[in-house]
Amino acid sequence: MAAIETMKLDVSDWKATERALKDAGPIDLLVNNAGVGMIKSLSTVTEDDVDSIFDLNVKALINVTKLAVQSMVERKVAGSIVNISSQASLAGLLGHTVYCASKGAVDAFTRAAALEYGPRNIRVNSVNPTVIMTDMGRLWWSDPIRAKPMMDKIPLSRFGEVREVTDAVLYLLSDKASMINGVCLPIDGGFIAT
Repeated sequence: MAAIETMKLDVSDWKATERALKDAGPIDLLVNNAGVGMIKSLSTVTEDDVDSIFDLNVKALINVTKLAVQSMVERKVAGSIVNISSQASLAGLLGHTVYCASKGAVDAFTRAAALEYGPRNIRVNSVNPTVIMTDMGRLWWSDPIRAKPMMDKIPLSRFGEVREVTDAVLYLLSDKASMINGVCLPIDGGFIAT
């Protein structure tokens, strides 16, 4: 049985993350789930907005992945990494310009890391969910007026549930997905097919 260690850490702090993960023990499976969203018109976006979104959504993900991969390579073990991206990387969403850009970077990084580390049997994939009904998702998307335009673009006519994302993540981490590498998997009820 594998041990699970939890730690409180601001992964957007590059150096603090390096220090914390240095002594964290071996990592063979990694889910990069830390992230932040923003709904804001491009004309009102500030430099701080861009920095805060890219620091967490992109820079932190790159750093944590780098540290995990270094450990896997040093130990000569296979591994699997799943990045939590978004349908916002695959389709423009109104008011999400900076967020869309950050998730597009996540997908590009996913493909490049998969290419670089696939020969070492380290797989890197992403999942790209639509609106997921987390507590925060329910709070924001429970308003039918706000939800309708997004829901109208989803052929399954509903938002996703947390288990629909976690099931896909667990599959990609598992040996059942041993030939899947560099994939950005939409979990969107068909949103990007429209």
